[in-house]
Amino acid sequence: LGLPPVFSFCLFLHSSSAQIRYSIPEELTRGAFVGNIAKDLGTDVGKLAAANLQVLSDSDSQYFSVNVNTGFIMVSERIDREQLCGQNPRCFLHLKLAIENPVEFYRIEVEILDINDNPPEFPSEEVSLHIYELASLGARFPIQPAQDPDVGTNTLQTYHLSANENFNLNVKARTDGGKFPELVLERALDRELRAFHHLVLTAEDGGSPPKSSKIRITIQVLDANDNHPVFDQPSYGARLVENSPLGTLVVKLNATDVDEGPNGDIRYSLSSHNSATLRQIFAIDELTGEIRVQGNLDFEEATVYEIEVEAKDMGSPTMEEHCSVVVEIIDVNDNAPEITLTSLSSPVLEDATPGTVIALIGVKDSDSGDNGQVHLQIAKDLPFKLVSSFKDHFSLVTNGPLDREKASGYNITVRAVDSGSPQRATQKTFYLQIADVNDNSPNFSTPFDTAHVQENTPPGTPVFSVSASDPDEGSNAKLSYSILHSGLQDVPISTYFRIDHNNGTIYTVRALDYEQDKVFQVPIEVKDAGSPSLSSTTVVHVFVLDENDNVPVIVYPSVPEGSAFHQTIPASAEPGYLVTKIVAVDADSGHNAWLSYHLQKGGEALPFQVEHHSGEIRVTQALRESEDPHRLVVEVRDNGTPSLSSSVVLVISPEESSMQDFSKSLDLPRSSPKDTNITLYLIISLVSISLVSFVVFAVMAARCLRGDTARWTFVGCCRGAGRKPASHFHGQMKPDGLIKYLDVGGAGLTSQLQNYTSCFSPMSDQSDFLFVKPFSHSSTAETVAAYDQVTTLASIKTLLFSLQQAQPDTDWRFSQTQRPGTSGSQNGEEGGAWPNNQFDTEMLQAMILASANEATDGNATLGGGTGTMGLSARYGPQFTLQHVPDYRQNVYIPGSTATLTNAASKRDTKNAGSSGGNKKKSGKKDKE
Repeated sequence: LGLPPVFSFCLFLHSSSAQIRYSIPEELTRGAFVGNIAKDLGTDVGKLAAANLQVLSDSDSQYFSVNVNTGFIMVSERIDREQLCGQNPRCFLHLKLAIENPVEFYRIEVEILDINDNPPEFPSEEVSLHIYELASLGARFPIQPAQDPDVGTNTLQTYHLSANENFNLNVKARTDGGKFPELVLERALDRELRAFHHLVLTAEDGGSPPKSSKIRITIQVLDANDNHPVFDQPSYGARLVENSPLGTLVVKLNATDVDEGPNGDIRYSLSSHNSATLRQIFAIDELTGEIRVQGNLDFEEATVYEIEVEAKDMGSPTMEEHCSVVVEIIDVNDNAPEITLTSLSSPVLEDATPGTVIALIGVKDSDSGDNGQVHLQIAKDLPFKLVSSFKDHFSLVTNGPLDREKASGYNITVRAVDSGSPQRATQKTFYLQIADVNDNSPNFSTPFDTAHVQENTPPGTPVFSVSASDPDEGSNAKLSYSILHSGLQDVPISTYFRIDHNNGTIYTVRALDYEQDKVFQVPIEVKDAGSPSLSSTTVVHVFVLDENDNVPVIVYPSVPEGSAFHQTIPASAEPGYLVTKIVAVDADSGHNAWLSYHLQKGGEALPFQVEHHSGEIRVTQALRESEDPHRLVVEVRDNGTPSLSSSVVLVISPEESSMQDFSKSLDLPRSSPKDTNITLYLIISLVSISLVSFVVFAVMAARCLRGDTARWTFVGCCRGAGRKPASHFHGQMKPDGLIKYLDVGGAGLTSQLQNYTSCFSPMSDQSDFLFVKPFSHSSTAETVAAYDQVTTLASIKTLLFSLQQAQPDTDWRFSQTQRPGTSGSQNGEEGGAWPNNQFDTEMLQAMILASANEATDGNATLGGGTGTMGLSARYGPQFTLQHVPDYRQNVYIPGSTATLTNAASKRDTKNAGSSGGNKKKSGKKDKE
């Protein structure tokens, strides 16, 4: 075994344990001898083997091994002190041993000694420094130090710098032993002489033999601006003609600077000694030094220009150099005429008269002779012309009417041309604004409008918004809306509506009542704010839409509130016997006025029933003898949404001796001679109106049939009588191609001479004619009267066509299956379309009333077919009177105690049975 040349041994013994210390250098080879444990413990090797010597695993056992036969401790792994202990001054490894019989522990401490196995190392092999050439002497530039992992004398000890003329080495030592090198500037640098310096720095440790490493230092000397630019000649000269175009090259300058980078980058500029005029004529490129023409060269202004130019580098501080350029101008005809706008009257009113002076224009030309003779021109399509005042002065005047609405302004271009060769021309453009004059009235888009509003809407509800336009501007186009107070209404229209003066929105002032006013004619005036103010008018037709706001009123029987109506009937009355009839009316219109009658169901079944649409109360089953009086509550409902109702209480008492006629039990007003006269007058008026209408209709039909067939259009035959008025109409086609309805309106609402057109479908035998008169503050009765006039015409037409199709039938009464009823109350296959709007509903009511009046006289059929009353032509072939409530029940003839349903009642009484009471009642009715 090769024993190490240097080692130490220490022994500490105890009765049960001992500690032994060895010292060995690092980096020993495997198997190198560390120590003899048997000898150091003073025991025999054989005893160690017999005592079962063991190495404990919790020690640094991987680095050492023990030979039990020899007692030697040897190195088993490479030991690197720098890896185990780093920069610590001392480094130890520990080994624990144990023996048996007796049990004893031994702790062996091995100190690892450093050897010089690592040279100093720099972080990189080369480093670069950038030093300003004007750096002051003594300036220091640190260099990154070298690192040596060894300790003691084996670590880094000193630095060495290669020989040079400008730098010296200084080493700084720290308290922890670290050493840092610095370069110190000993001599000034000059980049122009030497731009780069290359040095070598060596680091050396104190080992034996010593180890070292080197780093290359490259120093780049940064340039300083210590040289100024130099022109290649002190002055330059050039010659130019005065008509040289812009951008013409005058001369190119050249200057150099020995510095580098920004310090040698040269920029050219015109010196501040040059005048502003010269700067406007010439320009220099700051990079290339080219001087070019950028303005007009005028020989008459200057014949020679001397330009001062300076060249500056981009260093800091800036270095500069100057030179001069002399430019000689050669004269040519280069002056164009000059236009001067002496005065301008803008804006000018659009109603200015022809010859009004708009502007004064002056012109001059610096040239002489023909080159100085100037002529002015403007476009021929402008409403202006030029008038010469005196030499070189002109006036621009109007030459026609102006209209701001067509042109709010003019761009006027004046062109001046001299007489030189070649000709020179100049033009000047200025804008002339046209001021507005209030010469246009506001205009509405339509002469009249239509609006709809629901009745009972709260005050302040917007109804319609009118809009007008005014082509003027400013205050002349600022519009204000107002409602005119015409004399057509009994009450000022302002009590019903108001209008927003700014936006033209019409609002209600109070809640409207359809039953009182159905349509309003609201005249609207719009004014502008011009002086004088101009205005226009339009008319808004406001139609009030009905609302179900009236409850049905029970006319018969009339009993005080809280009381009951008592009625006696024969105890022998058979089923079908007419007990009494409930008669009610509703102030509303359309669906809201369609009434139905209902019995309120109680706890017991009653032997009575009420007809839903006629209000007739009939016996449904035979009455028992000595039966107690029956109490019935009849409720009358309208067809509105929500539905409103009224009720009446009836007490019906069966009596054996009660054989009175129902007509006597009706508490109706008695006719008087005065009432009889009124009835006669009404009948005469009705007949007269019918005859006149029949004659008018016959004449119109004959003229239509004689007309040229080529003039028949999609609306059939439409011919006007007399002067044809300005009118408009709107039509709607049904799916079968026929006219559903046609609205005709005249343009002159206030004219007394009105002409109207009758229109009929070419493929139907039924037509409608509607005449809408100008608005009047009418009541509900007047409106119904107007509808009666319309339906009278419809009835006459129905009569004319029905005479061609069937013989008159004086019996207009209906069978039990043809009783009127609401939609859906009849058989499904007979269902037809209901009228889908309020106007159609009211027309339907009026047609029923008028046709029923004719039927009572027995002079006509009911219009185009049995049980249709002429309705199928308007609402379809399936629409019959079975779908219409029987409004005849509520129609009374003044001076009479009967209703239009008496005839039907007689027939029903006959069909009901052969009761004595019934026969008696029928006989009385026949006598009446």
